Amino acid sequence: MVERTGFERFSRAGTGSAKWARAGAGRIAMGVADMDLPGPSAVGAALRVRAGHPAFGYPVAEAADRALVADWYRRRHGVEVDPRWVMLLPFAPGTAVRLLLEAARPLAGPAVYTTPEWGGFARVCAAAGVATRELPLLVTGDPADPYRLPLAEVAAARPGLVLLSNPHNPTGRIRSAADVRALAAAAAPGLLVSDEVHGDLRHPDADAEQPVAVAVTGGAPNVVTLNSVGKTFNVSGLPSCFALVPDPGLRERLAAVMAGFGLWEGGLLGAVAQRAALAEGGPWLDALLAHLVRARELAAAALGDAVLARPQSSYLLWLDGAGLGTREELLTRCDVELADGSDFGAAGSGCLRLNFALPLDRLRTALTRLTCEGAVRAASRFAPEQTEQEQPGSSREPRDGETR
Repeated sequence: MVERTGFERFSRAGTGSAKWARAGAGRIAMGVADMDLPGPSAVGAALRVRAGHPAFGYPVAEAADRALVADWYRRRHGVEVDPRWVMLLPFAPGTAVRLLLEAARPLAGPAVYTTPEWGGFARVCAAAGVATRELPLLVTGDPADPYRLPLAEVAAARPGLVLLSNPHNPTGRIRSAADVRALAAAAAPGLLVSDEVHGDLRHPDADAEQPVAVAVTGGAPNVVTLNSVGKTFNVSGLPSCFALVPDPGLRERLAAVMAGFGLWEGGLLGAVAQRAALAEGGPWLDALLAHLVRARELAAAALGDAVLARPQSSYLLWLDGAGLGTREELLTRCDVELADGSDFGAAGSGCLRLNFALPLDRLRTALTRLTCEGAVRAASRFAPEQTEQEQPGSSREPRDGETR
């Protein structure tokens, strides 16, 4: 049975969306990395069934859910993941990074990450009080391969821990298996933490496979993969994630750190959403990926030379702000909200990140506003039923974890 996706007409009005609250009334929100597209019907159906039971007490992590994660990797990525490696976590991946930092202490060297990179790594390291090294990626100027990892510089930093987003946030480019193995070697005996929350969103026409870090390193004990159904199935408001942790000692330490914060494996509604997504969401995901490719092509064609990287995965477009303007200028002049490149480290200064996961008509409106003069933009404003409206007083900056 083919699922009715509803990708071409969708509104988040009245849902308390942090993304649209940050943009403000009358603007098109394209900054926060969640989708303005409906998730799979199986998730909503499973939540309704569970909510119909009046017991909402402490849950446990089910062995069947660990096996389901392993089966997902077998079906979608063609790799084997030992179910014993799977830790089912009732919080967002950014929180998992923070707790892994605690479990890995004491670090033998700095926590190293390259920029531009998701700003959550810098915030989490600062909160943990660990020494850091921010290394700029090597710029090539080629949208098909815009940045290369400074592998020699990473090794020279003698890291105690290396943090990586793969696919890369903000460009949507996929790091190779060889790069992942080189980073794991540079980090050893410290950890490589590979944040792969966009990894299930590989575009069907991508010329690279998504390397699952724990798989391509042969289950190396110093490698951890983090993933979540949040980005893939648009359920980030139900925090959950899973960590693939081959080292049993690290699994024990992470569980002990969690216990110290009053946390434990398993979850309730987040686990229900994850279970339904992984078990039944495959056909919906295939339809989503086809939509994202169409949206990517539309955005890339409209923005032309401003596009710094051609994404292979997810729904993020990394742009040169020189010909477009700053985030603040675009808010004022175009009524479009993008993410500021400086949020991704010093190397992102002067750039912008655009989220193209919208219905195509709304995306066309946004691109018209970004690329045409003000009169044309004003003429192309949404009809009232298309505008995302928030309740009075709801405008605020999103919390950490909402801006991935």
